[in-house]
Amino acid sequence: MLDLIIDARPADLGNGFGVRRILPYRLKRMLGPFIFLDHAGPVHVAPEQMPALDVLPHPHIGLSTVSYLFGGQVMHRDSLGVEQVIRPGEVNWMTAGSGIAHSERFEDPAALAGGALEMVQSWVALPEADEENAPSFANYQPHELPVFTDAGVWMRLIAGDAFGLRNEVKTHSPLFYLHVVLQPGARFGLPRGYPERGAYVAKGSVEVNGRAYTAGQLLVFTPGIDPVLVAREASTLMLLGGEPLGERYIWWNFVSSRRERIEQAKADWQAGRIALPPTDNAEFVPLPSDRSRPASSSPPPQPLS
Repeated sequence: MLDLIIDARPADLGNGFGVRRILPYRLKRMLGPFIFLDHAGPVHVAPEQMPALDVLPHPHIGLSTVSYLFGGQVMHRDSLGVEQVIRPGEVNWMTAGSGIAHSERFEDPAALAGGALEMVQSWVALPEADEENAPSFANYQPHELPVFTDAGVWMRLIAGDAFGLRNEVKTHSPLFYLHVVLQPGARFGLPRGYPERGAYVAKGSVEVNGRAYTAGQLLVFTPGIDPVLVAREASTLMLLGGEPLGERYIWWNFVSSRRERIEQAKADWQAGRIALPPTDNAEFVPLPSDRSRPASSSPPPQPLS
């Protein structure tokens, strides 16, 4: 029933802002089109310390970044001139395509009002035919994202198609992405019709076939199996998956079906050919000194767990 259990690993965004990194993983580089998954927070800091969490302008190609918050707020700025505050329950969907730079800043003291900053960011790889599309950005408000409730279950469709729910979030390949909250004892399954499916336990713990799984674990399920997840306590899950896109290379913030395209992106950022956000261009993240070649998304054979 379970192909793999991935434990989140600690990672540093480079400014002391620690996150839990789930994807990519050495035995599972991608889950459907999802090639990256980070869980940041909850972070409790004084207002004067918030600027230390800022993520300076940095580039992307060949993917869509998807930001979703549980708490706090973040200011997004990008090369297109977009300035957008994202708050809990909203979705920021930025498609990098041929190349974009953006920043994420924590500049409003009200960002932590009423609680801590906590967010999940994923990257969705693009089909080969869309990798060089013009970059774009969209913010989706909570009323645009359908919610389903049942006894002990609350669920929001972030993107894609699942359980008969759809929304207007623009995607480029078949996928599903859900925020699910379960009360103790509640039972929940996974959307059918997708060859790759997983459940990330963001908070609490769940049970599958009598075995417990806790916060920080991504459960990757066998295709064709319909598992039942039972909440052992109040729990928050992120369900994700979809159709695989084939091999992808990933290096730093760049994703592509072609290794040479990533090498070109490195040179473009180094030479300043990827524009900075027009209202946030005084500083940026330099190209890392690591000269390693892009890693393939094709993993070695996966052991059953």
